Amino acid sequence: MTLLRLPSPATAPATPRARARTRRGRADRRPRLLVAVVALFFALLYLPIAVVTLFSFNAQKSLTVFDGFSLRWYRAFARDDVLISSLSTSLQISLVAMAGSLVLGVALALGLVRCRTRLGSLAGLIMLVPLITPEIVTGVASMLLFKGLGVPLSTGTVMLSEITFSISYVTVILRSRVAALNPEVEEAAMDLGATRRQAVRLVTLPALLPAVLAAAVLIFALVFDDFVLAYFTTGVDPQPLSVRIYSAIRFGVQPTINAVGTLMLAGSVCLIALALFIPRLFGRRGGLDLLSGK
Repeated sequence: MTLLRLPSPATAPATPRARARTRRGRADRRPRLLVAVVALFFALLYLPIAVVTLFSFNAQKSLTVFDGFSLRWYRAFARDDVLISSLSTSLQISLVAMAGSLVLGVALALGLVRCRTRLGSLAGLIMLVPLITPEIVTGVASMLLFKGLGVPLSTGTVMLSEITFSISYVTVILRSRVAALNPEVEEAAMDLGATRRQAVRLVTLPALLPAVLAAAVLIFALVFDDFVLAYFTTGVDPQPLSVRIYSAIRFGVQPTINAVGTLMLAGSVCLIALALFIPRLFGRRGGLDLLSGK
């Protein structure tokens, strides 16, 4: 009589479901060292910002001892005419730089995508140079250019420098969007009687609107927070807010500066979040329009 030996549980072959569960468990394991490195990185990055934000609500004039929450330094900032003037100057520079870089960036993106010659490829490479050039080099070069042309440094020179520096960012954001557009839609508009300009204005630009709005918000945030380029191209007065803050902290950090920095940080975060949200918002609306048959 022959006895059949059944495989023990330890040696029984694993089922496909068990093997998949084992692989999933191994994939879910996170290296402890990697988690520690990521946590340390975020701590070093955001802990100083958190300290500045906390002490902007300090009730007393101290940068080391926190004595309760208060809006004292925010009210002091609202009553400081010099800082308010610098804030107004920064807003003007940001708005002008945003508008100028959008107009030139949209035109450059359309030209680079539709130009199929070697000159277009060369122009595309030149357009990327400001993105990889250190900003301090751009600032010094801009200052030397204005000095050589005899142009006095002022708010206007800051605007020109910021527009020149921001064109590349707008072009990079819009170039991929322009390349994704179907040229047959614009050709169909011209077949229906529209001129080239009318086709661009009525068909191409509305299709680029989400990317244009996202680029506008991003450029506004970048220019408003920019210090290096503004420092080298600004005049004596009025100065942008970032330059004014730098001038003030050379004589000691005041709690009012903490309040200003916190407000600038909050505004920048809101603008960048808006820039990321706009394309998704238009995407959802586009999908709803397609489902409704519009």
